[in-house]
Amino acid sequence: MSLIEFNNVSVDFPIYNANGRSLKKRLIQVATGGQLGADQQGRVIVRALEGLTFTLRDGDRVGLLGHNGAGKSTLLRLLSSVYEPSSGTARIDGEIGSLIDISLGTDPEATGRENIYLRGAILGMTKAQITEKLDEIIEFSELGDFVDMPIRTYSSGMHLRLAFAVSTTIKPEILLMDEWLSVGDEGFKHKAEIRMNELVKSTNILVIASHSRELVMHTCNRVLWLEHGKIRMDGDPASVTAAYFGG
Repeated sequence: MSLIEFNNVSVDFPIYNANGRSLKKRLIQVATGGQLGADQQGRVIVRALEGLTFTLRDGDRVGLLGHNGAGKSTLLRLLSSVYEPSSGTARIDGEIGSLIDISLGTDPEATGRENIYLRGAILGMTKAQITEKLDEIIEFSELGDFVDMPIRTYSSGMHLRLAFAVSTTIKPEILLMDEWLSVGDEGFKHKAEIRMNELVKSTNILVIASHSRELVMHTCNRVLWLEHGKIRMDGDPASVTAAYFGG
């Protein structure tokens, strides 16, 4: 059983080079939406998320809506433990899988085969687990003999196919995504779409940030609308998308 439970969670980022008192005063004066302020030491801080309280359980498929800078990416990174709450409590029960940056950790000088092990390790897989799935990953990526060539010799499409093939071999209990992944030519897109749908169906909890009304309506059973780092609305996809997109 998987669970995500946030209670009054906020995330602050101090700005260490804003030392001048006049600059601090000016920053605080122009602050909008409560995003800029000062901490107890007088340092300027940016509040990326403020007072988030929600609970996600097995079966939840949650869409994150909000304009750029609303806090969607910060929330995804908080869920993936890249960031820690500055205040409040965050409880996460379940293995996390992130498709936020599928090319993270690749080495352009290493071969495709070597990069499969590098990316797999970042995803938390053991060497034995990667070896077990190696042939499947290579076959799915359609790289053929190029898998033993350095990544720097790949086209962008080849690079993405390899990254996608590795990243989607995991079967996490909680899946985090920043938009729906769509990679490769039309033939590859079709099988990538099938794999993505299978991955989403197999996960206990899905959290996906998106700007697509259609995707949210099709994929999600709940939507959080973030604005200035706060939850403006939390409800069913039809209600929230109607309020967010209009109509």
